[in-house]
Amino acid sequence: MKRYDKAFKEEAVRLSHEVGPKKAAEQLGISYYTLQEWRKRKNLHGEGAHIGSGHAYAAANKTSREMELEKEIVELRRANEILKDALGFFAKDRKR
Repeated sequence: MKRYDKAFKEEAVRLSHEVGPKKAAEQLGISYYTLQEWRKRKNLHGEGAHIGSGHAYAAANKTSREMELEKEIVELRRANEILKDALGFFAKDRKR
């Protein structure tokens, strides 16, 4: 799978607005459907679109403290699930 940087995607979307998506995709040598997806993301996320693979779109607008707190929430939920499983295990053991 070929990867394109943000600048290329932004320019492709801009060109597609000028000449149309089919013609722009043909000129750039990319799939029409790929370009349509980039256009959709640009409409949905504005400047936060095309930030790279594996990154959440909302992360572009969040502070480092907000991202840190979200990571902590995920860790605490994971720990909570482990404790629930352990509680169930020991509760079964006491019934014997």
